Amino acid sequence: MMVSTNPKYKSFVAPLFLVFLLSSSSWVDSFSLEESFLQCLNENSQFSVPYSSFCAPNNSTFNALLQSTAQNLRYLEPSVPKPLFIFTPLFDSHVQSAVICSKQLRIHLRVRSGGHDYEGLSYASEMETPFIILDLAKLRSVKVDIDSNSAWVQAGATIGEVYYRIAEKSKVHGFPAGLCTSLGVGGHITGGAYGSMMRKYGLGADNVVDARIVDANGRILNREAMGEDLFWAIRGGGGGSFGIILWWKLNLVPVPSTVTVFTVAKTLEQGATKILYKWQQVADKLDEDLFIRVIINVAANGGQKTVSTAYNALFLGDASRLLKVMGENFPELGLTRKDCIETSWIKSVLYIAGYPSGTPPEVLLQGKSTFKNYFKAKSDFVKTPIPETGLEGLWKRLFEDESPLMIWNPYGGMMGKISETEIPFPHRRGVLFKIQYLTTWQKGEENQDKHLQWIKKLYNYMTPYVSQLPREAYVNYRDLDLGINKNSNTSYIESIGWGTRYFKENFGRLLRVKTKVDPDNFFRHEQSIPPIPTSEALRSFGSSKRGFD
Repeated sequence: MMVSTNPKYKSFVAPLFLVFLLSSSSWVDSFSLEESFLQCLNENSQFSVPYSSFCAPNNSTFNALLQSTAQNLRYLEPSVPKPLFIFTPLFDSHVQSAVICSKQLRIHLRVRSGGHDYEGLSYASEMETPFIILDLAKLRSVKVDIDSNSAWVQAGATIGEVYYRIAEKSKVHGFPAGLCTSLGVGGHITGGAYGSMMRKYGLGADNVVDARIVDANGRILNREAMGEDLFWAIRGGGGGSFGIILWWKLNLVPVPSTVTVFTVAKTLEQGATKILYKWQQVADKLDEDLFIRVIINVAANGGQKTVSTAYNALFLGDASRLLKVMGENFPELGLTRKDCIETSWIKSVLYIAGYPSGTPPEVLLQGKSTFKNYFKAKSDFVKTPIPETGLEGLWKRLFEDESPLMIWNPYGGMMGKISETEIPFPHRRGVLFKIQYLTTWQKGEENQDKHLQWIKKLYNYMTPYVSQLPREAYVNYRDLDLGINKNSNTSYIESIGWGTRYFKENFGRLLRVKTKVDPDNFFRHEQSIPPIPTSEALRSFGSSKRGFD
């Protein structure tokens, strides 16, 4: 059933002076637009909208608000276009009205829940200006119901807040989502949401049982009202394409009262190459209670550089059983009892996220990011172990950058049991592990281009060792190098390259869902799913729908 909507928007007509402003001027007076937007909101919202919910560039708090959750500082530089204003809704109906008013006033809308998007797509737009930001930061309710093993969570909450509220109610319940606790729930789950329990329970998106969204017509819809096609698309089809997530209903999963974590580092001098080669052979086949990721960087070693491989793990059980599993399957790592830390699930969240030992779980309620930097990232999926010679060539390339970082996340377990078409996220059976590549630099560095060129060279080097046809990529690690929608008229043709990398065969269904629910492409950004154009428009591109039917 449809959740309450206000019928007044149907008869609302923008003031004539505003129509004249938008049609005759090449620039927009942000103050006038802000006033008109506020007027429209209050005519269409169930609850009045305070003027304090708006923040324009002339406001002293604008920069702080814009930067509040931004992860990639590249997109806060002065040269990057800024929004006309930021609107922070207080109620679901404010979001609903924001869509209605953005359409009526022809304002391009970007939506931010957590701000972790790697290419800044939720708080910057180089595709089209002017634009505004709808920031969901004040919509962060978490309602946990242990009796039904579920939780309703607002999109602006962080995944750390969700973890805390679950643990507050139960020591033996959890949720399988992100390792970085400041991720906004709204956007995080739209891309899949992997984490340290993915081998046991799958992705966060695999464990969503309902949702509430605002669609392109300004309606608030739950699962029944939106239908199964749209519900399928929003769970892994990427954010910013189909609507605005208001709430997710999450299915909680059981966790033991005692879990075990460890981090064991190995350098080249300690046999890192051979150990990592063995990890590739066993990581996806280990007990599904065990998740061992590898964090790879360059470290100092007695005045010389070396490659460090840190094995960072969560085991859903006690240390004695963990040591038995490791002894039988991965003795090469040399794990000992003193390496193992038995703890609660909520404290394991802090450990995996990199918080210092002894940090209280209440820090998760702050929702603050532990990583803000200038960076560029890419991703790959590996289906065959990279040989030792390939690893040795990789080490040489890591030494060429000042701040290289790679994170290898194991698959297998439940990830191999769920069909590639169950949700849009397709990277399932046959994947051994996923690679995330990162390079970072400091503000003001003049060698940004050097870092960008380095990661492209590294990515090219890895081509023979990763998935092919397509070379797969993870949509939550947006990479505009894979292609962008330059404008709404050509986005369908431009999307084919990056779309098949993120979604494989599921891309065709995503196109069809988009065409059905948002044919005018209201929800759009540089890599949003486009609607399929008419056959006449396709012929004008010299193309066809072949391959996407």
